[in-house]
Amino acid sequence: MSTILVTGGAGYIGSHTLRHLMEAGYGVVVLDDLSAGHRAAVPDGVEILEVSTDDRPAIDKALGDHHPVAVIHFAGSIEAGESMRDPRRFYSNNVVGALNLADALVEHAAGGPPVPMVFSSSAAVYGEPDVVPINEDAAKEPTNVYGETKLAFERVLESYSRAYGLRSISLRYFNACGAAADGTIGADHRNKTHLITVAMLVALGRFDAVQVMGEDYPTPDGTCIRDYVHVDDLAAAHVMALEALFAGSPTTAYNVGVGHGFSVQQVLDAADRVVGRPIARTRAARRAGDPARLIADSSKIQAELGWRPSYTDLDAMVETAWRWHSTHPDGYGD
Repeated sequence: MSTILVTGGAGYIGSHTLRHLMEAGYGVVVLDDLSAGHRAAVPDGVEILEVSTDDRPAIDKALGDHHPVAVIHFAGSIEAGESMRDPRRFYSNNVVGALNLADALVEHAAGGPPVPMVFSSSAAVYGEPDVVPINEDAAKEPTNVYGETKLAFERVLESYSRAYGLRSISLRYFNACGAAADGTIGADHRNKTHLITVAMLVALGRFDAVQVMGEDYPTPDGTCIRDYVHVDDLAAAHVMALEALFAGSPTTAYNVGVGHGFSVQQVLDAADRVVGRPIARTRAARRAGDPARLIADSSKIQAELGWRPSYTDLDAMVETAWRWHSTHPDGYGD
């Protein structure tokens, strides 16, 4: 059985991708220091190497012991707002740690091409777009450090592809949301900043209210608009990207999004409908580095890989999140 090394596999998107990989017949090994991930999110029987990408010898050992045929790289820091307050941590985790992984793949190639990588990138590489929907050729001008670090490693991968033959596909996904349909795994971030998660926790009495951060954006209702893509659709995109690399795909990048956006107000209205009662909300100042509108043009991944979102209805996506949070009000409890 072919083994895939999944860094950050105990995290939100990583854990859903593990399931999709296993359903597709792959073996998986997880490399995750569990600083943000959860052991309970990883399927029973899957080995977890509890180390960080900062630990180059541990990466070397993982490659030597398990001989993966590819790597999917999720590990890193993710909160855009936090990246503006603590850029050092983001550059360390998202660039230096990722470089450790890329270097190890090149050095373990033993004279042949390195095994390929699927990289968990972000729409944050675009910043405030001039044209919406955003295609892959749009200007890359991040408005926060998180986006800067994702773009920096994408450029590393482009250079490593030319110089060392390390082929990769970077997936620039938009706002991940939802949970597994069976409600057994879902979002449990240490910092509760994701809008749908916060709305669910307010409904459960864990928080007093959702903070609507900015009501003066140039959008119809004054709140930010985002393209929400279900976590299972993102997981499927990672498997498709992996198989494209196995089929010889060159290094490239794809947007992954539904192709239409919803405002903060629309998301909260959907949460009201799903939960069955109004969710308390308060006004707050804009969050540093937040663009007004981010909507994907995903025509490239649809045309080249055949990816299609199975979830396009906002209420349906929120319903999966509610199924997870209402049965796991304290997340994984770890």
